Parts: sequence; C-alpha cells; structure tokens
Amino acid sequence: MKQSLQLKVGQSLTMTPQLQQAIRLLQLSTLDLQQEIQSALDSNPLLEISDDDGDIEVNTEPTSAEPKKPEKAGDNEIETPQPEADTEWAERSDIPEDLPVDSQWDDVFQTSGSGSGSSSSGEDSDYNNDYRHSSSDSLQDHLRWQLNLSRLSDIDQMIADAIIDAIDEKGRLTVDPEELVEGFDNDAIEIEEVNAVLHLIQQFDPPGVGGRDLQECLLIQLKQMPRNTPYVDEACLVVSQYMAQLGNRDYNQIMRRCRLKEDQLRDILKLIQSLDPTPGNAIGSDDTEYVIPDVFVSKKEGRWLVELNPDIAPKIQINAQYASMARQSSNASDNDYIRDNLQEARWFIKSLISRNETLMKVATKIVEYQRGFLEYGEEAMKPLVLHDIAEAVGMHESTISRVTTQKYMHTPRGIFELKFFFSSHVSTDTGGECSSTAIRALIKKLVAAENPRKPLSDSKITDLLAEQGIQVARRTIAKYRESLVIPPSNERKRLV
Repeated sequence: MKQSLQLKVGQSLTMTPQLQQAIRLLQLSTLDLQQEIQSALDSNPLLEISDDDGDIEVNTEPTSAEPKKPEKAGDNEIETPQPEADTEWAERSDIPEDLPVDSQWDDVFQTSGSGSGSSSSGEDSDYNNDYRHSSSDSLQDHLRWQLNLSRLSDIDQMIADAIIDAIDEKGRLTVDPEELVEGFDNDAIEIEEVNAVLHLIQQFDPPGVGGRDLQECLLIQLKQMPRNTPYVDEACLVVSQYMAQLGNRDYNQIMRRCRLKEDQLRDILKLIQSLDPTPGNAIGSDDTEYVIPDVFVSKKEGRWLVELNPDIAPKIQINAQYASMARQSSNASDNDYIRDNLQEARWFIKSLISRNETLMKVATKIVEYQRGFLEYGEEAMKPLVLHDIAEAVGMHESTISRVTTQKYMHTPRGIFELKFFFSSHVSTDTGGECSSTAIRALIKKLVAAENPRKPLSDSKITDLLAEQGIQVARRTIAKYRESLVIPPSNERKRLV
C-alpha cells in the first residue's frame, strides 16, 4: 500500500480550557460555586475579594446582560442590587488581657440567668437536661439518657441496651422479645424480664416509642393520656380490636360493633388522628438544609423585576499590586508564574460574568413566560419546554438544562427550582394547551373541595376536567394524583 500526503479542509469544535471552565461553573449550584470561588482564591494569589461594592473587575469589558424588554404593559426590569457593606464584630473591651492558667470562663463572664454570679447545681442540672433533650441528639442517645435516670440491675441494663439498639429511627421495635432472649448468652434471662424492661422503655419520651407495630404504638400513646380524656377508653377499644376496619374506613361496622353514634365516632377519630404514628421522627440529628435562591423576583409598581442574589458569591477582582509585578519582575520564572496566574484569574472572572449573564437571561425569559403563575398561581401555569427558552435567548438546550439545574428562584409564591417552571402540555377542546402543573393544581383543588363522605374517583375527576375542556386519560389522573401524594378515593373517605 502506497503512502501519500493529503490536505483536507474541515471544521471541528474544540473544547478549550476556558470553555470547559465556563461550562463547569454554569452547572454548579450555589454552594458548589462558593466552594469553587474559595478554592480559586486559595490557589491563585492574583485573585482577591473586592472591598468595594462595585461589579467584578476585569480588564476586558463584559457583554451586557440586560435582555430586551417586552413590549407588553407588564415589562420586566433587571436591577443588580448592591450588597450591604461588611460589618466587623467589635472586640470586647472588658476582657482581661491576662488570665490565670486555672481560670474558668464563668470567672470572667457571668451568665445572664444568675443574679448572684454563681450558678447552683440545680441550675446546672436543668441546663444539662435541656441540652441533652435537644433535637441534635439521636433517638438512641435520647433513650439512653432517660435510661441512665432509671435504677436497673446489670442484667436489666444489658436488656435495655439491646432493646434500644433494636429501635429504628421511626421509634419502632424491629425485633420480637423472643428474638432478644435467643440473642443473649445468659440462660437466666427469660421472656418475662425482657417484656418488663420493654414496658419500662415504652414509658419513655417520645410517647409511643418501642411499639412493635402501628397498633401498639397508638395504644401506648392512648394509655399515657389522662384517664379523664374524653373517649380515651373507646379509642383504645377501636385501636385494639378494630384496627383493620379503621384502616379500611369501614365506619358503619365500627359503630355497629362498638355501639357508637356517628358524633361519638367522629370525636374518637379526632383523638386517634392526634396521635403520632412515627414518634421517633420528633427526635433526630438530621440537619435542615436551607435553599439559597439565585434569583429574586418581585413586583414593584405593577411590573415584575428580576435580579440576581448579590450574596450567593463574593465579588472578586485581580490584585493590582501583584498584576503590576508581571512587568517589573526581572526573574523569568517569577514573571512566567505571575503571567500564568494573571491569565487564569482573568478567565475565571470572565466565566463568572458569563454565568451571571446567562442565568439572568434565562430567569428573565422564564418570568416572561410564566407571568400568569406569578399572578394567579399554579392553575395559570403555561406549558414550557427547554426548547422554548433556548430559542428565545439564542442558546442550546443543553445550556438551558445546565442553567436550570440546582438553581432556585425566590418569588412571592415561594422558592422554586428553575426546572419547576417547565412542564409538558395537554391539548384542550378549544385547540389550546394546558400544562401538567396546572392539571395537578386542578386535581388538588377538586380533591380539597370534595365531599368526604363520597370522595371523587379518578374517573369522576376525568369527567370534571373534561367539562372544563381538558381531555386527560384516567391513568394520567391516577399518575398525577400519586405524584401529589393523594390517596385513592376509598382511603379518603371519612366522617364529616
């Protein structure tokens, strides 16, 4: 085979490092972006946090991020709010400069709750109790703290530890007492002793902990109520003997067997519904995750305004002193190091500017499309897909997908992820379109207004929507209902 040289002309897309960095920053969430900025500040000496309230500084003039204003009366305006000036914590002037080695904190500062300057042992005990009772402890820690207040023998203590270890996060006992007896090496432990210790733990806080199933959990809570509680004995009877009928909402059979009237059964059901089926959830160490919105939307003087959250990322700039050293340094290696970091700093700042511009454009177009939702709620939500926004802002759908992932918008109706405003559509009899979000809102509205004695079936909801010109299949209604965590009609039936 003869070898030869040929020239060919063609086009190809190359992912430059700058483009890769811009795409990566675009798809980062607020928390990840803050970590990325902090990492860049730590690794690049030419980057620093800006002290003024101006925009991010960069030598190249950035492209304007302001989109074209719509011609309708409800035009959107974009304003970039100025972050508040940083405040410094004033140092305490009453702190002694030199403290003895064996000094305690209470020797310098007195607690606000102590008038004499020294706390009693009772106050310390109350503080420790409140601290141990805080929700930061796990359920097992909370139960063991109460167990330490009980006087038990060594064997009973071992049994109690095994029982507490077998309680899950919901507060349910996951093993039977017989299995616990078999698991002990001590043959002297009998089932009666295990049941006695289990009964002790079932009296602990939270009420209902240690129940082996839902029925026992509810009975424990009912038995801990004051005996003069109205209908507490009748509620114990219903839960202990007619749990299956209660789950199936067979109220007629319960009234007939317990010889109850309808108003009496209604009060009994209210008492049972006030109980907690998962008492362990009240005690846990799960930390709450807060959402930081990337965009704020508000209505001022009849117009919707879209603005970026100025607190999602610190404003950074290039250190002018280090940048000037690139021209003054006589050492070639130092000069190259400064120039490389200067170029990387410029690329990073440009990528942040591009991210903010793209996010602002997409958020503004979403507000333009979904102005009805902001005015009237979910029932006025319009069908919207990624292609519509991509075509409006002149970007690719993949870019819109990156922008709307893990980005949140703060509106007068709540905080929503940008993907919330995108939904499929269903055709109407008039030739229009209705979004799936609006259909879910209509289903929720119909279920909320239904007669509890005769709940609406999926077929009936389909007919009611058809009367409004919305043609939806029954299986689609069932799918939307399940996504809204709405039980079927037979489980929604209840007494008025």
